[in-house]
Amino acid sequence: MHLSPGSSAVSERAFPTLGPVGPVAPGTPQGEDDRIDSYDFELPDASIARRPAPRRDGSRLMVLPLLGGEVRHARFADLPSELRPGDLLVVNDTRVIPARLHGQRAGGGRTEVMLVRPVPGEGVVWEALVRPSARVGRGSRIRFGPDEEWTATAIDSGGAGPRQVRFDGPGDFGAFLDRRGRLPLPPYIDRPDDAEDRDRYQTVFAREPGAVAAPTAGLHFTPSVVDALKGAGVGVASLTLHVGPGTFLPVRTERISDHPMHSEPYRVPVETARAVSATLAGGGRIVAVGSTSCRALEAWHGEGRPDDGAFRETRLTLWPGRPPRLVSALLTNFHLPRTTLLALVSALAGRGRVLAAYRAAAEAGYRFYSYGDAMLLV
Repeated sequence: MHLSPGSSAVSERAFPTLGPVGPVAPGTPQGEDDRIDSYDFELPDASIARRPAPRRDGSRLMVLPLLGGEVRHARFADLPSELRPGDLLVVNDTRVIPARLHGQRAGGGRTEVMLVRPVPGEGVVWEALVRPSARVGRGSRIRFGPDEEWTATAIDSGGAGPRQVRFDGPGDFGAFLDRRGRLPLPPYIDRPDDAEDRDRYQTVFAREPGAVAAPTAGLHFTPSVVDALKGAGVGVASLTLHVGPGTFLPVRTERISDHPMHSEPYRVPVETARAVSATLAGGGRIVAVGSTSCRALEAWHGEGRPDDGAFRETRLTLWPGRPPRLVSALLTNFHLPRTTLLALVSALAGRGRVLAAYRAAAEAGYRFYSYGDAMLLV
């Protein structure tokens, strides 16, 4: 990870300062489609993928036609034949940082510091989730091993949410993270990260460090699949959305339209903005790779599709009551029940069809969640 000495580890332009954020404007209630409990389903524990497939492009691919018809079963390597010349595939080039740090408080006791985003300004200050938060008061210092010179100090007191933590030590903070940090695997994988995860929990597109969770739909791609897509006349463009820990937060409101969506920074580069405009002018489809790319594209579209390449913030929630306007096809993994991610997928194909496809996937032995198989809604 290339990080400048004494910096907040990631370029400040990637994480603009957040002003006061008000509640999300509620969407129009749509009966059952607006109730989070209507996005529930049962899944055997054995269906949860806790390890990646032997080959990235060896994953299975369920194809769900948006205009009706039965689902089809393919392999991810078949993706180029499922798209059309003139389509544009938009991927997320964020890179997962080793955001999970384990240390000990000065008075004893293990402490976890989960980085969320850097705080612009002097020194190395991050918003972070600290556990156990109640035992880490303002001014508490955390050490990360007897031979480690870097320490963390809690700047403020706080509860379960993010707090500010200042890091002090010699040299490059990024080198410290690479040395001491661990990849923040999703909680349902329930094992420590290892050397295989360092490679396989990053996409081949990963360029911009800043995410604390992978844009998992991109994990299936290989350079050969990308070359095959381009050879088939399908364009490939990138954007950046730094996935935050809020992606794993449960929806605690009864209605999705009342859910206070977490904020994430994103940018659509100038060249991607031009590619989108050219694709639409030529009659092609915008194919979002993952829910993160879909959210970023739709948020950008809602801003009037600016072509300045600047970072912005989004708290956009997509569900059947607020469907996509720009994205016409989606490549995604199979998501957790009762989540905004599942509601986003349902915004394209309808809740009933998506849940039926999920049941069919479970019966057919598909692998679910981050390291699982893929679905193409097209």
